[in-house]
Amino acid sequence: MTVYFIGAGPGAADLITVRGARTLARCGVCLYAGSLVPRELLAECPPDARLVDTAQLNLDQITAEFVAAHEAGLDIARLHSGDPAVFSAVAEQMRRLDAAGIPYEIVPGVPAFAAAAAALGRELTVPTVGQTVILTRIAQQATPMPPGEDLATLGRSGALLVLHLAARYADRVVSELLPHYGADCPAAVVAMASRPDELVLRGTLATIADQVKEAGVVRTAVIIVGRTLGAEQFPDSHLYSTTRDRCAG
Repeated sequence: MTVYFIGAGPGAADLITVRGARTLARCGVCLYAGSLVPRELLAECPPDARLVDTAQLNLDQITAEFVAAHEAGLDIARLHSGDPAVFSAVAEQMRRLDAAGIPYEIVPGVPAFAAAAAALGRELTVPTVGQTVILTRIAQQATPMPPGEDLATLGRSGALLVLHLAARYADRVVSELLPHYGADCPAAVVAMASRPDELVLRGTLATIADQVKEAGVVRTAVIIVGRTLGAEQFPDSHLYSTTRDRCAG
């Protein structure tokens, strides 16, 4: 048997990949994060599949489910919101599977920051304005940030920042970024990206924290800060330029 870590996407059930849906449809067990994964996706599971909501389970209990399915010869779909590559807590699960000798594969999904950019109608990398996107979070109740990855340090780059798990602390985000980006720097918050209750807030570093408070956004949101959000005057990319030699290798 195999454990398949499947990125369920940012929220909308139809944003799971074709590969993810097909994998889900042939697994005898599905472990899913009930607080984040849309229930509609469970309809893709086989009718007799064992469905386990992991919202209240710890790592030991999740590992026990893996082991039990392995001993029964059943494939497991491990549904995670977004994409397993970032902020998914997949690494420690894979470490447990390695120790138990249980094989696994990863099926990527649509990450939250991509859904947020789509909701904003923006490309996050714009020629001559910004070509770097930093995905990060802040240290609060979760695991501490490694040295050199604090928000003030990352902000010195001037790159576009996408902050996960930080909406509750919008004031702190603003205070740490203001010295590097300026009060007029475009900022946005997208909550529940791609879902029916999606909420999009647009402003600047001077205004975004108050908008977050007024809207009552505290979770399931990303904060995006950077000049590319407001870029209008920029050159066309070289990709489609009339001066590009399309016969060159």
